[in-house]
Amino acid sequence: MAILCAMPSPVQDKNPLIPHPPLKQYYADEDHRRGFVSWLFDETACHYDWIIRAMSFGSGNWYRKKALVRAGLRENMQVLDVATGTGPVAKTASEIVGPGGQVFGLDRSINMMKEARKVVSVPFIHSDAGRLPFADNSFDFLSMGYALRHVDDLNSTFEEYFRVLKPGGTVLILELTQPESAIGRKFVKFYLRQIVPKIAYLGSRSKDAETLMTYFWDTIENCVSPDTILAAMSQSGFENPGRNRALSIFSEYTGRKPGA
Repeated sequence: MAILCAMPSPVQDKNPLIPHPPLKQYYADEDHRRGFVSWLFDETACHYDWIIRAMSFGSGNWYRKKALVRAGLRENMQVLDVATGTGPVAKTASEIVGPGGQVFGLDRSINMMKEARKVVSVPFIHSDAGRLPFADNSFDFLSMGYALRHVDDLNSTFEEYFRVLKPGGTVLILELTQPESAIGRKFVKFYLRQIVPKIAYLGSRSKDAETLMTYFWDTIENCVSPDTILAAMSQSGFENPGRNRALSIFSEYTGRKPGA
């Protein structure tokens, strides 16, 4: 069983690797980004689930299960789902590991975790991807669903993931990336930047929900390259990090902690 411990001090990195440059149409500078992101997710938590279902045409559950199993998740594993949000990955992981396993959900948005508790019964911890309140070598598997773009620093985040995984443990990062073809990029940008925010507003009557989905695309468009993410994983100690692509836009980053 994973052991909760005192909150570690933040990893001090003289050259933090941020996932994307500051988006000044939303916040003034990198120092204000964290507060903006926390506010945005707290304000839109009650709308988040149905927006994601609508934009994925209800295919999310099927895809998440395939990705988790493909990465090696199986019965009886100890799992940490970071940036668990409203709990879709944690719920699917809990079904896979069964009664002999254990899933923990972690998020820095209180309101997101309140929504998650409505759909899955697992322990939830209010904390941050760069400061995991768990002992070294606690988990067999660590997942993160579509939130790597929102962390403070890729290097310190991956170092924390590496620390809490057991030797031989696996990390799976689900992310969205731009298609490689110019036509694919234009189509996906039009859908995610123009159509989805309008759907979010019409369904919720919330300008914050519309802003969330506009911001969603802008972080995808400005995110560092997949090669940069893989290099950061390797630098943090992960063995043979790799990336699987699905349906042109879904990226599954995996890595293994050397050992057993």
